[in-house]
Formats: sequence, C-alpha cells, structure tokens
Amino acid sequence: MANIVRHRKVNIVVLEPDEAIGEHCKPGDIAVSRAADGWWTSFIGEDGAVDSYDIAYPSYLEALWAAKAAAEFGV
Repeated sequence: MANIVRHRKVNIVVLEPDEAIGEHCKPGDIAVSRAADGWWTSFIGEDGAVDSYDIAYPSYLEALWAAKAAAEFGV
C-alpha cells in the first residue's frame, strides 16, 4: 500500500514495487519508487506527465531526501 509523506504541502507518495505511479499520484505529487536499479524520484506534472531524475538513488533514504529537497523549492 502506498504511503504518503507530506512535506511543505507536497505529497511524497512512496510506492510498493507493484504499484503504478498513475494509480496513486496526482499532479503536483512526487513519487518515490523502487526498481531493479535503485530508488527513483519522479515528479507528476499538471498534465499528468511523469518526469524523473536521470539516475536512481541507491537507497530509499537518499530518494526520500531528494524528494523533500525538491518540495522545499516548490516543485
């Protein structure tokens, strides 16, 4: 089940490996999800488009801190 961390009025949605971004996130959210190559931080745009950083983070905490830093700047 997806877990929501609220930071600076931004929802950071932490997804389980079998959960899709489109099913749990809305525009303005940041998704943190695990894949075979690491943890991805993705941003959901106003039109529903998903944009991610170029590389995955090696740990959940690094991806979460990156998401919180982005929320600080008002993604």
